[in-house]
Amino acid sequence: MKRGERYRLTIERPAAGGRMIARHEGAIVFVSGAIPGEVIEAEVEKVQRATVWAATKQIVERSADRVDAPEGACGGSVFAHIAYDRQRQIKSAIIEDAFRRIGRITLESPVEVVASGVDGYRMRARLHVRNGRIGFFREGTHSICDAASTRQLRDDTIAVIRRLEASLAKTARPVVGDIEIAENVDASERAIHFELLPDADPSGLAALAYVDGVGGASCAHAENPRTMELFGSTIVSDTIRGVTLSRHVRSFFQGNRYLLAPFVDHVLSHVSTGPLVDLYAGVGIFSLTAATAGAGPIAAVEGDRFAARDLKRNAAGRITVLQIPVEEFSTGSAQPIATVIVDPPRTGMSKDALERAIAVEAPRFVYVSCDVATLARDARVLLDAGYRLSSMRAFDLFPHTAHVETVIAFSR
Repeated sequence: MKRGERYRLTIERPAAGGRMIARHEGAIVFVSGAIPGEVIEAEVEKVQRATVWAATKQIVERSADRVDAPEGACGGSVFAHIAYDRQRQIKSAIIEDAFRRIGRITLESPVEVVASGVDGYRMRARLHVRNGRIGFFREGTHSICDAASTRQLRDDTIAVIRRLEASLAKTARPVVGDIEIAENVDASERAIHFELLPDADPSGLAALAYVDGVGGASCAHAENPRTMELFGSTIVSDTIRGVTLSRHVRSFFQGNRYLLAPFVDHVLSHVSTGPLVDLYAGVGIFSLTAATAGAGPIAAVEGDRFAARDLKRNAAGRITVLQIPVEEFSTGSAQPIATVIVDPPRTGMSKDALERAIAVEAPRFVYVSCDVATLARDARVLLDAGYRLSSMRAFDLFPHTAHVETVIAFSR
């Protein structure tokens, strides 16, 4: 099989990342734009050893779950050609497959994937600026596509992007490479952050950023922790379960406005009364809502400077905040910890961080994950350490993508 060649393939099952698996003469083929059960004609994109990557070019036998979708696989829409209920079934199958292959764990039943609204679900987005256009990248490329086509952002957010596009076009030379947008649930507050190009002069950027629909803006060069506030407030806030959670535009926060409250409620349903440790605490979404639900005392650990600053402000002395890497955490508490919550980045927990979390010996261990592969890997370690899997549910925080947020409760 060579690049550019076309083959008729029968799609077998989904793979993590959004492609589907087919086989041809013993080679595994990862196919984009397909649905399990379909027969398609695919064009080879890349061949590496016995593995092939290909793109669907023609549907020979169409799935009943195929729906119309924009062509070009704009970022965040690799499943947009699949009916939404089938998307959730596919994500459940991806979770089951990862646990079987990576974690050597056989799940007793399919994992429920809680549905989300699909239009305008995102409260946070990272967009790219190229040749005067602002949008997402097409999957696997650096080619810009229109963010509106993905339906991830609200119409008023798209209107803001159009105004920013027109405003930034007034500069003699480009100054911005990427833009982060953060909103609250009802989009009554919106802030933006500009990531500057390496040689950019930001002196005139405040005037360009001041467009209708933006409450505040900041800028910085890539990887620079120092942020220049341009105008207004770069903080947005929501009240969840009686707790006001304010966060800077650069702080991580769960991005789905429709599932935010039920997602938090589900995590809290697995928290015991008594002392709680929240690792990778972010701005306090779990630790502070758990405090209002009666858990405590609570220690929240966050290493990121932006999130930790927000966490301290939101906590207002109600919980103990530790601005340290999780790998440096030790309880130092005479009281037994009742529950540990972890919500690590996509890379999962480092070996040292997981060992320290297990050493707490909490009867309840709640693992929140946005990556099924690292979750399956770490779940195996927890089971080997004496925990058992007591509950598992997924939340479709990212409709039309291959990503899914999974919450597992372990009992010791």
